[in-house]
Amino acid sequence: MNEAARPRSTARLTLLRLLALLAVIGITVFIFSIRDQAEQLQGYGYPGIFLLSLLSNATLVLPAPGIAITFAAGAVFNPIGVGLAAGTGAALGELTGYLAGYSGRAVVERSKIYLRLEDWTNRYGAWTIVALAALPNPVFDLAGVAAGALRMPVFTFLLWAWVGKVIKMLFVAYFGSLSVDWVLRLLG
Repeated sequence: MNEAARPRSTARLTLLRLLALLAVIGITVFIFSIRDQAEQLQGYGYPGIFLLSLLSNATLVLPAPGIAITFAAGAVFNPIGVGLAAGTGAALGELTGYLAGYSGRAVVERSKIYLRLEDWTNRYGAWTIVALAALPNPVFDLAGVAAGALRMPVFTFLLWAWVGKVIKMLFVAYFGSLSVDWVLRLLG
């Protein structure tokens, strides 16, 4: 590549990274602003559960009610269907963290937890993504950022995030279904 084309290519890459980061921020703000209307989507069955899970996992840092909705839906719908719908939506929603990492890792690279997650993702790759996606924890967004920053292939990230998220959502939905029986027995 000649010297004149290199700055243009670098500028284009920087612009694309900035646009991806702005899109992530915009999605997060939008989802946080509609959080009160989110419960209405649950009335649409599995597609509503999928969409709610996608939206609640597309936020970065700001909390969204995804697990609580999956728990409640597990009490109403088939827990396996709920777990699959919620897990699939959750994995796709995590693309915002991945894109944030891909677009500009300098945003979080100084945090100790991020550095640890980046090291684990670099060492163990998919196993880190599966384990962190399967456990209820607030740091999975940073794992997505690390995967994006390390340029893990997006399909690899999505596949293993999906596996972990489905495992977690199946447990949540199953415990939601058990809660109905427990409450009914408690009430006699």
